[in-house]
Amino acid sequence: MKPVVRLGLRVFFRRLEVRHRERLRLPGPLMLCSNHPNTLMDPLVTAIQRHEPIAFLAKSTFFKNPILGAIMRSGNCIPIYRRQDAAGANAPSPAQLAASNEASFGRCYDYLERGGTVMIFPEGTSVSERRLRPLKTGAARIALGTEARHDFKLGLKLVCVGTNYFDPSRFRSDVLLNVAPPINVADYAERYHQDPEAAADALTEEITRRLTRRLVISRAADEDQLAQQVERTFGDHLNPDDDPTTLYDNFQLSRTLLDAVAWFAQHDPSRLAALRTALGTYLTSLGTHRLDDDDLDQTQRPGTRLADILNLGLGFPVWLYGVITNYLPYKIPAQVARRATKETEFIAAILLGVGIVTFPLAYAVEAAAVQHWLTHDWRLTALFLLSLPFAGFYALGYWQTLSARLRRIRVRWLPTATRTALQTQRATVLGLLDEAHAAYVNKRDVA
Repeated sequence: MKPVVRLGLRVFFRRLEVRHRERLRLPGPLMLCSNHPNTLMDPLVTAIQRHEPIAFLAKSTFFKNPILGAIMRSGNCIPIYRRQDAAGANAPSPAQLAASNEASFGRCYDYLERGGTVMIFPEGTSVSERRLRPLKTGAARIALGTEARHDFKLGLKLVCVGTNYFDPSRFRSDVLLNVAPPINVADYAERYHQDPEAAADALTEEITRRLTRRLVISRAADEDQLAQQVERTFGDHLNPDDDPTTLYDNFQLSRTLLDAVAWFAQHDPSRLAALRTALGTYLTSLGTHRLDDDDLDQTQRPGTRLADILNLGLGFPVWLYGVITNYLPYKIPAQVARRATKETEFIAAILLGVGIVTFPLAYAVEAAAVQHWLTHDWRLTALFLLSLPFAGFYALGYWQTLSARLRRIRVRWLPTATRTALQTQRATVLGLLDEAHAAYVNKRDVA
């Protein structure tokens, strides 16, 4: 399934960037520790980076459904039993939970001793917010326990992976894997011999420190909301030297914005309140007119160059072909996700899982229909089949360019007073951002 999943992820994400990919490809035994913002997507985006199979620790509730449980087991998943998942009259006792987890730990030991790779999410739960919950010590205890069985001569390394989604539930969004240098577990041998629990706590603290340095972490929901609004609306203005070939610039901007918002909340709350009010007013006005901030910048007008005009005109039949052949498999995953869950951290996994089924199935049905009623020639049918994904991607790009062009035309058709008010609101927000940026930079220089 790995080639299928790899292809599915490359389609689902616009960019999937790995910083220090070579650290994910170290020879085993290897343990990978990651944050957990996006449920089943998190192990997948890491697993496709290694050629060798990976065993995953997953909460036991995933295994209760017979179908999902079979899929999880076939994917090298090992159940971990949490107290909060045990409820009801037939709930296992704490002793039974401990025994079950010891058995799971034993499977991890065996896997690592054979030179394998195990991935664990030490937060213990999936949280869609940009934060890192306190880590459980299970990862450290498994790593130390494995090495202790071999007198700390096994050579086990532990690698922390910071998984940063820039819009976790949206199709064609971006994700950055920020990989830390490996931890040599044998370095904790002396401490383990003195006090195993203290060694596990120390290793867990080191995992926390390395993950924190490689994640965008918010301190409060309102601060995170403001930072994301600023970044998504004025990211290009704040980071004009952004390198389009890497997501790391976006990662640094996100961290800087959150640090700045937290600093102003403590040292200059009136300035932050003024920015929040002005930005809220501006975004509400844009929403009323169904516009984006880019639409007011008439110096950048997609669809106005001769090549764009020819593309919009001559490309219309290709767009229509792409829509007709890809509409149903594109829409069905979104409808399934909308009905299946309200939890953000599950949406992307459902979109990907359903899309991996709907697109091949739809393409197979369409190819069979074309072969039976139109071509009667497998070579022509094969060409038709190959054209389907390319037509689908073209339709997406065509619609984005056309929509941007139509919105800019709509801006010019707005009443002069309305357009002036929007531009004034925009200028006010930009002015406040520039003043805040200067004040924050001056604060850092003084410090």
